[in-house]
Amino acid sequence: MQITGMKYGASILKLSGFPVPQVLDADATLKEIDELIKKRGKAVVKPVFYGGVGKKGKAGLVRIVSSPAEALAAKHDLFFAEHTFHDQRIKANGVTFEEFIPSEYEIYFNLNVCTSSRRVSFTLTHHGGVDIEELPPEMIVHKSFNVLTGLKAYHIIDALSELDAPDEILSPLVQFLPKLWNLYNDFGFTTLELNPIRMEKVGEKLLPVACDFKAQFDKDNPYWKRLQLPAEIFHANLSEFEAEINRLRTYQGQSDVVVINPEGTITSFMFGGGANSAATEVLSKKATISSDFGGNPPYEKMYQIARIVYKYWLKQSNILLIIGGKANNTDIFVTYKAMFDALRDYVMENGKPELYVVSGRGGPNLIKGFTYAANILDSLQIPYKFFGYDSSMIEVIQYAVDIDNYLLENKKQRTI
Repeated sequence: MQITGMKYGASILKLSGFPVPQVLDADATLKEIDELIKKRGKAVVKPVFYGGVGKKGKAGLVRIVSSPAEALAAKHDLFFAEHTFHDQRIKANGVTFEEFIPSEYEIYFNLNVCTSSRRVSFTLTHHGGVDIEELPPEMIVHKSFNVLTGLKAYHIIDALSELDAPDEILSPLVQFLPKLWNLYNDFGFTTLELNPIRMEKVGEKLLPVACDFKAQFDKDNPYWKRLQLPAEIFHANLSEFEAEINRLRTYQGQSDVVVINPEGTITSFMFGGGANSAATEVLSKKATISSDFGGNPPYEKMYQIARIVYKYWLKQSNILLIIGGKANNTDIFVTYKAMFDALRDYVMENGKPELYVVSGRGGPNLIKGFTYAANILDSLQIPYKFFGYDSSMIEVIQYAVDIDNYLLENKKQRTI
């Protein structure tokens, strides 16, 4: 499992206290983009790719902009940009707007497990910003260290001394690079790469700022789950369904989806990262998709999302599950009206599916939303069970699993 880029890399690096530039996602307002550019006179616009996708700069997919108009033009060009990497044609899924960090030095740093010694090693050079393979051996240092003691300041000092690195970059790199070991060791990484780290001038000193991020996780090490990363970021290639949903990501509210099992029997609308993690884990292979539709989406967006979900998954599903924690700002009535209006329209066009609806939610206008949904389901004669804010999310999801098992057994009996 791999990820690249600063959309998620910035928040991961902040856990270790490593400096990062300001990063805005594709939903940034014109005012936010303008303020970001004014900080440095420039900003960097990059496409967001799922999975471990590199060489974006060489492909001309990284833009330096100096005005909001240029930034929006770059967003238009890069939002669904296509890129060939390792003989695969991959489509982007959004953009980031990143703070431009001026620097005379670009550092390359990598932590991984050495394939020959099986020890954790690091690679370091102050000639970064390029493919490491392009540098001659004397410009790069590879060193391993004992995991019981971890990466220490003296390891960095020795490596930079071998490289005859400029004195002014020694102290800041010695201070900050060892922080990455704790991140690597605590969250199940097998590779962690920063290229480039740009050395920003702050007063009389230099500060290392990570300007790009690449990581690989050991899927058998549960520590990576503590980062609570959405499952879809580990997927490089999108299905037709995922691509269609992602076209709706350009305005208010989240619409992150990933196909879990094309043969699944439970289709879920998940609201919030906690619901995403819990439902995906408990539902396992029963889930058709994993999703996060939070962020107070407006009616029209949620209606279109629901229509797409129903079009692809409702025919094969036994359970329609709507699950989330107690919302702070998401209007439950608006989202429920959108989802159940779309369900009513689906039934009018396609006929009534064999479906059971399970919902567990909390938040503003909850009763109003439940009432609206119940009226539509009653009129469609579709059975349902609703759980309020005081219900356990895990128990609601398990209830959906139990009902699905019951329905599957019934269908099996009818075919005998």
